[in-house]
Amino acid sequence: MKKTILAMSMAASVLALSACTNDKASDDEVLVATKVGDITKEDLYTEMKDALGAQVMENLILMRAIESEYKVSDKELKEEIDKEKEAYGDSFDLYLQQNGITEKFFEKNIKSKMLQQKLIDSLEVSDEAIKTGVERAQTELHARHILVKDEKTAEDIIKKLKDGEDFEKLAKEFSTEPVAQETGGDLGWFGQGKMVQEFEDAAYALKKGEISEPVKTSFGYHVIELLDTRKAETEKTEEDIRAEVENNLKGIEFEEKLTDLLKKADIDVKADEFKHVMDPYLPADDKKDTDKDADKESK
Repeated sequence: MKKTILAMSMAASVLALSACTNDKASDDEVLVATKVGDITKEDLYTEMKDALGAQVMENLILMRAIESEYKVSDKELKEEIDKEKEAYGDSFDLYLQQNGITEKFFEKNIKSKMLQQKLIDSLEVSDEAIKTGVERAQTELHARHILVKDEKTAEDIIKKLKDGEDFEKLAKEFSTEPVAQETGGDLGWFGQGKMVQEFEDAAYALKKGEISEPVKTSFGYHVIELLDTRKAETEKTEEDIRAEVENNLKGIEFEEKLTDLLKKADIDVKADEFKHVMDPYLPADDKKDTDKDADKESK
């Protein structure tokens, strides 16, 4: 899951549909009358649901989950709305017009951002984690790996390597990565954030010339050898790097906390067209467990 905090901000059309679903008026209410046919609330809802329904459902579930633990008081919301409106001054109405949004949407979006910020503010990153992150950001690795489907194969390869067999030869023979036939598993130089987290953690924990235990990622099982390290070239100051590292670590914690809130929410999507809206957020293992429960109930 690589959803960013900004990705959760709702688009105007999304909130417009959300507002439409909350409207108490009847579905056959005429919104636009024309000589060639009227457009009803149901027409609008159906059209928008087909075009944006999945995104709307996704955001509604996310906001419900966050709101289950974090609250924005009416006073806080009003103060923030007034503050942002004041920033636009006399151009506020023009801003709404240019962005095709209503004042109601503007206020809802502010609440959405405030809820997210409440979650972010609750996160804490240890100095030790930041220190480790800064060290990684200042260091590049040269490594190679052998990717296989199961842990047993990875363990067998590690034994072969310890017995003196050639890494490149084994990579070409066993690796499921097609490019390994050309590279022998050599990944070249890479830095922080270039590999999936499990791989990065394992690679940076190695000493030069050391071979890892099997490392499980979404791709399979990796056997990693660290060939060399060097100082990363960057124009950033250590203060800039530290701020960036802290922000990235908070991003990871944000995703973990959001996943936890979604699990606690015990989500049961009943509409077939929205069955997969939470796939980017809930790990595959959790989804399998949910599917198994559903299968048991159907038997």
